[in-house]
Amino acid sequence: MKKNPQRQMGFTLVELMIVIAIIGILIVAATYTSRAGQIQGSETATGKALNTFSVVELQYFNTHSRTFGSMEDLLKDSLIDSRFSGSPPTTTGYVYTLKVVPKTTSQQSSYTLNADPQQSTGIGASGRNQFYVDSTAGTIHVNPDQPAGPNDPVFGG
Repeated sequence: MKKNPQRQMGFTLVELMIVIAIIGILIVAATYTSRAGQIQGSETATGKALNTFSVVELQYFNTHSRTFGSMEDLLKDSLIDSRFSGSPPTTTGYVYTLKVVPKTTSQQSSYTLNADPQQSTGIGASGRNQFYVDSTAGTIHVNPDQPAGPNDPVFGG
């Protein structure tokens, strides 16, 4: 009698492990790309918010005896929305720090506004860059390593 061994159908363990490894690599790549997109979106939204603050502060300055407004003043006059309430205000993963210098007989009123990521490194990073704008020029400055200031490069986003 001849025995006719039947070949078993299916995947071997090695083939199955290769497929699982490829799927894992694809998931990691998709997660990284998605996270990078979220960070870029947060930074762009923060840049737009700083542009808005520059315009709003100028409007406040022109209507309130040549003085700039605090976050509370801007909220009270409905010049910014409630996303910027809180102490400190936090939105789109960034913490906003507004410092207003009041007008005196010897100096004009001025302001500085920093936006720093809540977390700048690791998996939960909300941004990589730190931003700065002030009353002198209204241009946004950016620094990836430390809180930005007036001598840092101008943000182009």
